[in-house]
Amino acid sequence: MTSELHEGPLTPVARSVPPPPKKLTRREERRRRRRRRRRGEELLAWVLVPLICLGLYWGVTAGFDLLGTSPGQVWDQLMQVKAMMEKRA
Repeated sequence: MTSELHEGPLTPVARSVPPPPKKLTRREERRRRRRRRRRGEELLAWVLVPLICLGLYWGVTAGFDLLGTSPGQVWDQLMQVKAMMEKRA
């Protein structure tokens, strides 16, 4: 078994080594950073805007529930106040 381990040196495998990547100019690096940042901001916006809208809706609904009223009742009361103010004038 151990005699099979020392058969001789391995032959090197011929591989094509790719040339090193071309170094980008500062302007191109800046453009790439800007593109990545804009893409990241777009993704973040697509996630955060719906979450913010849902949070506002839930917050307003919870506020109305806490006060024991509904948006329809508040709207009716505002219209009554508006009608009273128009009668005064």
